[in-house]
Amino acid sequence: MLTLKMLRDDPEYVIRKLAIKNFDAREIVESVLALDAQRRALQTESDTILAAQKVKAAEIGKLMKAGQKAEAEEAKKEVADLKAKSTELLARQDATTAELEAKIVLLPNIPCDIVPEGKGAEDNLVVKMGGPEVELPADALPHWDLCKKYDIIDFDLGVKITGAGFPVYKGKGAKLQRALINFFLDTNTAAGYKEVEPPVMVNQASGFGTGQLPDKEGQMYHATLDDFYMVPTAEVPVTNIFRDVILQNDEVPQKMTAYTPCFRREAGSYGKDVRGLNRLHQFDKVEIVRVEKPENSYAALDEMVAHVESIVNKLGLKYRILRLCGGDMSFTSAITYDFELWSAAQGRWLEISSVSNFETYQANRLHLRYRDADGKPQLCHTLNGSSLALPRVVAALLEDNQTPDGIVIPEILRPYTGFDKID
Repeated sequence: MLTLKMLRDDPEYVIRKLAIKNFDAREIVESVLALDAQRRALQTESDTILAAQKVKAAEIGKLMKAGQKAEAEEAKKEVADLKAKSTELLARQDATTAELEAKIVLLPNIPCDIVPEGKGAEDNLVVKMGGPEVELPADALPHWDLCKKYDIIDFDLGVKITGAGFPVYKGKGAKLQRALINFFLDTNTAAGYKEVEPPVMVNQASGFGTGQLPDKEGQMYHATLDDFYMVPTAEVPVTNIFRDVILQNDEVPQKMTAYTPCFRREAGSYGKDVRGLNRLHQFDKVEIVRVEKPENSYAALDEMVAHVESIVNKLGLKYRILRLCGGDMSFTSAITYDFELWSAAQGRWLEISSVSNFETYQANRLHLRYRDADGKPQLCHTLNGSSLALPRVVAALLEDNQTPDGIVIPEILRPYTGFDKID
């Protein structure tokens, strides 16, 4: 979340920058500043009363020694009144602080200076394109028909067992899924990311720490009896490893990778955009997470983008990299690069990765800090990226590698799959 210091120092800057995200922050910013002024006034009044209470308490002993019992009893009553007043002020101060904190978390992260202005996906900036051109025969099939033809993913069976958006992977489809997960993890660990296997359910504090709560509460599956949330991405449990942690100077950076199934309640519309693997309620994803010093985080972001690009290139798929405009960015991100694969059979781009720098936004909520060279605690920068999300990677792999004789498996995956073709 944004810091109070940032709002105090230049509220107009915050309002102006958040407008790039199409977020009108003025009312919240002014409310937060008013509550902050009220809280500080209450603190000053409380400090004054506590000081008077100490002085009056000291007088009681002197009066008793002087034999002035009546005056001492009167002083005791005054101390009791001051204590009651102090208790009331502290309660009002706590209530004001709680109201302030509830307001400030409603403010999204400030976009960095190179984020383009825009209202939605149509305003995103294409920064790079790569990969081979894809030429398919006129009778090429979309992946949902290929899955049925080769009996590798069963969408109808998933509907029977659970509901729409929960496919069942079968035979070579299941092996391809497992192969991609292992390939992504191996590639990430070879690049210096430490593999972890986190829980796939998190508590409310974890959801708050990375910014899913309260912003995306409606998109998360919630086990109400235990108040646990199914993870929408491994970013949540992995980043929360560092919640309430102060890292030593030589412990930064931290680089971690994890595979988890992910759960999102967002699939709702109809048509080709959500058919097959295009949008699911449950899907597999491998994530990379970094904790960096502020001065190094943008170099780390560039490194993460290059790393994801290298994976896509190894798969031999046509791709493009987008820098998201303010209106298409997430609540918590300062800057995001999206990777999209070209689906020749569908004639559209499919998002398969987001790589983001959150700067201090998550770290402030997480109380994640490091000790600088002088031993002073400073907020870290956090970053994460999909490396990669599987459903649309699988969709593009199946569609772009289809032949009359079957679906050819990219060479890089064959040691993982144990086969070179789905037929």
